[in-house]
Amino acid sequence: MPKEKPIAKILVVDDEESMREFLDIMLSKEGYLVETADCYNRAIEIMSREKFDVVISDIKMPDISGIDLLKEIHSIDPETTAIMITAYASLDSAVQALREGAFDYITKPFEVSQIKFAVSRALENKRLREENRILREQIRTGGGGSLDEFVGESKAISEIKEFVKKIAPTDSSVLITGESGTGKNLIAKAIHKLSPRADGPFVAINCGAVPEQLLESELFGHMKGSFTGAIKDKEGLFSAATSGTLFLDEIGASSLAIQVKLLRALEEKEITPVGSTKPIKVDVRLLAATNADLADMVSKGSFREDLYYRLNVFHIHITPLRERREDILPTARFILEKLATRTEERVKKITRAAAKVLENAPWRGNVRELENILERALLMAETDSIGVDALPDSIGKAPRKIPEDISIKAPADFLPSMEIIEKAYIYWVLASTNWKKARAAEILGIDASTLYRKIEKYGLKEHIGD
Repeated sequence: MPKEKPIAKILVVDDEESMREFLDIMLSKEGYLVETADCYNRAIEIMSREKFDVVISDIKMPDISGIDLLKEIHSIDPETTAIMITAYASLDSAVQALREGAFDYITKPFEVSQIKFAVSRALENKRLREENRILREQIRTGGGGSLDEFVGESKAISEIKEFVKKIAPTDSSVLITGESGTGKNLIAKAIHKLSPRADGPFVAINCGAVPEQLLESELFGHMKGSFTGAIKDKEGLFSAATSGTLFLDEIGASSLAIQVKLLRALEEKEITPVGSTKPIKVDVRLLAATNADLADMVSKGSFREDLYYRLNVFHIHITPLRERREDILPTARFILEKLATRTEERVKKITRAAAKVLENAPWRGNVRELENILERALLMAETDSIGVDALPDSIGKAPRKIPEDISIKAPADFLPSMEIIEKAYIYWVLASTNWKKARAAEILGIDASTLYRKIEKYGLKEHIGD
């Protein structure tokens, strides 16, 4: 059954009680969740603890004007859309409101249809902006959470893909394990995209990259003044992921104190921001990933057993790339296509010799290391193909052997010409540097153009199959 579209939340701000009640009743009948505030301070207080899709505000109010509120709205949440209403219409106020980012400007008295239409347009505009943001992010990162990005022909990868399709429609927690660089984040995104929560946000955080004292605030939010530097209320990632998915990467790096709060969030479906005593209901699906052995951490007392079982409802383990050699070249080709799309260049092929090197490399950094090496290889390759010379020595390339036909075979009393000596020496330097011409030219003490002329003059060729 498809997930129902999330109900839009609207905040109405007006000092006239009759106007607040009118808009509350009218918008509620349209199916929206409505909150009201009678002044600037009350509006800010409400917005600091709740997220709204649209704010409808009067411009002229006793304490502080709606224009000042408009500025603060976008400071608290830039994604909130604002509609301004006023009984004192003027060109200046209209221009100022629009300049400060108001989506629409409506004068009193107005028709009910005007408000309905303005709210409908505001929500559609917000949806389009969110879609554009997601598309820009997908273009920037080269991915959109599809299982097609999890490339491989091995039995292990096929089984993971089938399992993801089965568990994605559920709302259960998933624990994804595997070495760094294996693609745990891709699996998390794919689960989200294939789930009923696909229209909601996908929010991710690396628990190991955030200091312990800040992680609690990032996850659960905080209230103004709860600690030094908390100059205003802040929404946590649990709230930001409402109706969507929260992905906690490197969950094993979280402290026991954080684990207690995570357990409560999973069991009670509520969180309490730092500095607050009021719990907030949350609606998120939790995915977690780690390269650590959580079962071992549980036995040692560094990870809570109850949280482990809560997270481990479904378990996906990604095998290291070096243990599924048949996936290396398909993954490499996919990465090259992705890089070519990003750089708007033609896709380069991998020579047979380079393919053999890639297949035999240890890949301690898994797919992430492969992607970094191929990105470098694209820059280093001097032809339309990626050969061995474009790959770094760090992945275990075999040293090149100087073929016998380049050695100088002559009688003991034979004195070779300087040309023969130069030819042999240049070839020896090229072979020693794996035919990295820039490095060879540096060792020889000549510029690259001179080296290219001498290579052509002596007919020197790289003796390796492609």
